[in-house]
Amino acid sequence: MNIIKELGAAKVVGITGHIRPDGDCTGSVLGLYNYLKDNAPDIDVNVYLEQPSDKLSYLNGFDAIKNVIEPDKKFDAFIVLDCSSIDRIEPFADGFKNADKTICIDHHISNDSFADVNNVIPTASSACEVLYDTFDAGKVSRNTAECIYTGIIHDTGVFKYSCTSFHTMEIAGKMMQMGIDYSDIIDNSFYKKSYVQNQILGRALLESVLFYDGKCIFSSVTRDEMDFYGVTGRELGGIIEQLRLTDGVEVAIFLYETGDNEYKVSLRSKKEIDVSRIAACFGGGGHIRAAGFNAKGTVYEIVNRIGEIIEQQYAQE
Repeated sequence: MNIIKELGAAKVVGITGHIRPDGDCTGSVLGLYNYLKDNAPDIDVNVYLEQPSDKLSYLNGFDAIKNVIEPDKKFDAFIVLDCSSIDRIEPFADGFKNADKTICIDHHISNDSFADVNNVIPTASSACEVLYDTFDAGKVSRNTAECIYTGIIHDTGVFKYSCTSFHTMEIAGKMMQMGIDYSDIIDNSFYKKSYVQNQILGRALLESVLFYDGKCIFSSVTRDEMDFYGVTGRELGGIIEQLRLTDGVEVAIFLYETGDNEYKVSLRSKKEIDVSRIAACFGGGGHIRAAGFNAKGTVYEIVNRIGEIIEQQYAQE
């Protein structure tokens, strides 16, 4: 796909990504925004997202993000990035539904091809990797390069996840050649944590529980605890990654409470378990090594059900 050719004569374009946007979602959305502003200046480009973390505010176009779609706004084309299903863009679904043409650029294996045109590469490391391959490489600016590099480092865990390929590193290297401050991007957007984030991370680790002969670990945070520390789900992202690093653990599970007996659940694995299959059993999705879903029940009910599915996967090997 060549994204500008795919847009054709479109004059008004909307761009969005999934709810609770992470580094890859924000990077891909703003990467496309910058690329179109640079190379298709006649297009009216509109970016819609739930507000991303301020840690990503260095990305050019961050201030152009709109949190709501203007009433009766009509789009010639509407592009969704890093999103596997239309319910994941719910706040902006009307813009998508009312557009003359819809395009999805994604890398989730669970993508259900919900747009008119779907460019979905499940083997890619990130939406930013898929997006970059729709660009003319010679027309990528430094601003766009920052966005693409950001998305890649976030969805590869700074190149350590199994989704990282030679092509991933090749793109990252090209972005580095554009003069971006790649080490600061890693430190300040991926690793940096506030004092409060460190506190709640410590609490989650202290109260974590090993099970299934030490192959699995889980921890959870209640709404009361989140209120006490003054954090939202957006600040809890580093917990699941730290749980995953526990010696001997194959699957890490982290839950935080979103309502009465309602939880947002994140899953990570190392080499053996396909957590996207687990998430699918709960109506969620994601990747083989990183997935998530929303669930109702107590923490132990949800974890016990996950444990049963993990045991089934081991039995099938």
